[in-house]
Amino acid sequence: MNLLRAFLGLLALDLILEWSGFAPGLALILTVTLVGLGVILAVRYARWAVRKTIWRLRNRLMVAYAFIAVVPILLILALQGVGAWIVTGQIAVYLVSSELERRAALLENPARFLSRARPSERAPMIQQLGPLISESLPGFEVMVTGDQPFRYPEESRITAPLEGWKDSTGFVVRDGRYYCISVAHEGKIQAILMAEITPHLLGRLVPGIGLLDLTQITRKLNPGGELPPRNNWVDFETWWVGGLSFQRWDQPGRNTIAQLYVQTRPSAVLGALFRNRFEDAQVVLVGFFVIATLLLIVVVLALVIGFSLSKTITGAVHGLYEGTLRIAQGDFGHRIPVTGTDQLADLGHSFNNMTMQLESLVKVAKEKERLQSELEIASEVQNQLFPRSAPSMRTIELIGVCEPASMVSGDYFDYLCLPNGHLALALGDVAGKGISAALLMASIQSIVRTQLASAVNCSTSGVVAQLNRQLYANTAPEKYATFFFGVYDDESRTLTYTNAGHLPPMLVRGEEVIPLEVTGTVVGAFPVANYEEQIIRIERGDLLIAYTDGITEPENAYGEEFGAERLAEVAMRHQASAPREIVAKIMEAVGLWSAAAELPDDMTVLIARGLN
Repeated sequence: MNLLRAFLGLLALDLILEWSGFAPGLALILTVTLVGLGVILAVRYARWAVRKTIWRLRNRLMVAYAFIAVVPILLILALQGVGAWIVTGQIAVYLVSSELERRAALLENPARFLSRARPSERAPMIQQLGPLISESLPGFEVMVTGDQPFRYPEESRITAPLEGWKDSTGFVVRDGRYYCISVAHEGKIQAILMAEITPHLLGRLVPGIGLLDLTQITRKLNPGGELPPRNNWVDFETWWVGGLSFQRWDQPGRNTIAQLYVQTRPSAVLGALFRNRFEDAQVVLVGFFVIATLLLIVVVLALVIGFSLSKTITGAVHGLYEGTLRIAQGDFGHRIPVTGTDQLADLGHSFNNMTMQLESLVKVAKEKERLQSELEIASEVQNQLFPRSAPSMRTIELIGVCEPASMVSGDYFDYLCLPNGHLALALGDVAGKGISAALLMASIQSIVRTQLASAVNCSTSGVVAQLNRQLYANTAPEKYATFFFGVYDDESRTLTYTNAGHLPPMLVRGEEVIPLEVTGTVVGAFPVANYEEQIIRIERGDLLIAYTDGITEPENAYGEEFGAERLAEVAMRHQASAPREIVAKIMEAVGLWSAAAELPDDMTVLIARGLN
């Protein structure tokens, strides 16, 4: 409103200055300012008018029906034009390239005859075949090698090709020029027939098709032929480019692609296809336009019917609008009147049912918010269970990382120093996800740490066996976990481990990857299970990588798993890097492989590197 008042005031002042002739410079400045303000006001009021006009659903539906009627027609016309462009160009290229290949094939039999003919027979043969070949390939040249070489014509510029040419018929590029060629061998005798593909020859391939040229990106167009005149207003000019394969004269066996450029019109292509029956093509076009007219009539009828149906829709929608306003004010007892038995009536009934259920949904939303808050607290508590830093050892360097798929994780890793100075390593994967898996993970950590706190000489198989018994006795039958447990001796650089059904960790030593075998079944599934121990030595530069299935099982778009082999490749590629950087590279490789918006499973990695 202030902008409108300013515009009117400046307009009155400008009129006064123009009428009085006083200060023409100031009048010019006011005029320019008024033009700018007028544009701004016009845009603003036009937007206001549009919003006001289509605010009512009836008006909006009418505008929508107009778009439904007009836009498809425009799209169909655009598709028709693009399709005609593409088809015309493709057919023109096909006609020209097919004719060019047919003419190149004319050289094949003469080349074979000349390679097998006696020297005295070559000249008469060329005198007989020359006029026939010249009709299709003017300016052709012949060269026959051997004890008695032969050329036609005598000033022929054909040179003996490089070794490696085999019997072939097709196209060749030599010194930037394009040729039809046929090469035939008979013992030591080689017959070569070549004809340069000139603009004049291209223009004669398909008479009346348009402008033609064989070119490359770095070469300017020098087309042959002539663009036919326009027959009617839809006979537009079009062009297309197709590729032809040419052998290289100086590199036998290697090909290059030349671009066949065609500039034509639909009438020229139809004329080439139908030859002297262009009336048939006109009949096809007339039929197409008749069908298009019928479709337009159908669209107009649909538009009229749509306008009439909009009247029945707007009444029901207005009732829904009033009902939403009452619900927004907290009046959940409001009911909208419903008449009829159509889908709009069912929509009214659904709205009334919605108001009855809305209060209960609000309660559910509050309960969900409370559970989400508790889940966040559980996630914070679980993060406190993981070790914050690895113990400092003389001969190895440790790091462990867990990225949960949801708020809480069912994966477990731990490391801590034992009373005898050794280092305990643990990695587990609980069956399932969510809160139940996280609680079982916390139980495993508690059991393991309790055993290690009082152990003097820790047996890995004994710790795992005791963990199995306690889990089986205190958890549901379907709850179990895979578990890898090891004890590292910093003095002897040896790792004693027990693998209870877990994925085999890998020891990367130079270019060698050594999997650590499984020595027992999962924990928590059976009351009694036997577990064995294995011992390995971690040398300087070795990498021990323990991981869960969240690392190896993610799939790409083709359903292929990341797998242990790709994990080993990433580890060997970065084995000279710090353990933290190796973990980052592994996580990055898995993420790029799956490209999933969310992690399908918890991803946990435990890495130990051998130091001096």
